[in-house]
Amino acid sequence: MTSSPARIFGLRTILVIVFAFLYIPIAVLVALSFNQGGLPTVWSGFSLKWYASLAGNAAILSAALNTLIVALVSTAIATLLGTLLAIGVEMRRQYGSGLEALIFAPMIIPDIVLAVALLSFFSMLDFTLGLHTIILAHVVFNLAFVCSVVRARLKSFDWSIVEASADLGASAVTTFRRVTLPVILPAVVAGGLLAFTLSVDEFIIAFFTAGAGRASTTLPMQIYSMIRFGITPEINALATIVMAVSITALTLSQRLNRGVIGQ
Repeated sequence: MTSSPARIFGLRTILVIVFAFLYIPIAVLVALSFNQGGLPTVWSGFSLKWYASLAGNAAILSAALNTLIVALVSTAIATLLGTLLAIGVEMRRQYGSGLEALIFAPMIIPDIVLAVALLSFFSMLDFTLGLHTIILAHVVFNLAFVCSVVRARLKSFDWSIVEASADLGASAVTTFRRVTLPVILPAVVAGGLLAFTLSVDEFIIAFFTAGAGRASTTLPMQIYSMIRFGITPEINALATIVMAVSITALTLSQRLNRGVIGQ
């Protein structure tokens, strides 16, 4: 059934309105990060001074370093564990809905609930809060995302080649390194990039599981502390940088994931 021109025009109009609602505020934020004046809402000329100001801000640099440490370490751990979990689940081939629920629960549980649960867990174990607790917390929810991406690739994986490799005398490690890993590597990288993006942007869980002081303050937490005193072009510049890093990592992840699904 063909759609009438009026129907097509109406759908396109709705699509334009939705995208405008989503992206015009982001475009305004990026534009105002280059605003020369101190007022964050009035354009007074193009300037890069707010980005230069960020480079000399010790609190922001410390938060950026903490965010990078948390994102890289949690991504590495979550990618390793998530990949192994995906392989283990798919090799079993028969699993119930209960296992599926346990694997993907961190993805669907509200952040505030997961944050309170993790804080209670760390308190019960008498853990001193700091970057290490933020990393552990990020691993918990990132692991599920990595597992889901890798499992999407393993759905079409031919396990007979693993059996053939074993029949030819290859060890389990050699089979994984020479047979399994090359096939699933794009999915592993895509899952890792997705985990990195989520870790960089995450605020609520980091806020609950961080220790006191600058030593465990991440960039989202730093932005929150700055924005309580009002929005400045410096905050716009910082938000633009964080958004650019996140979009880049997410775009790479989607490109790799598209290739995985198409295989």
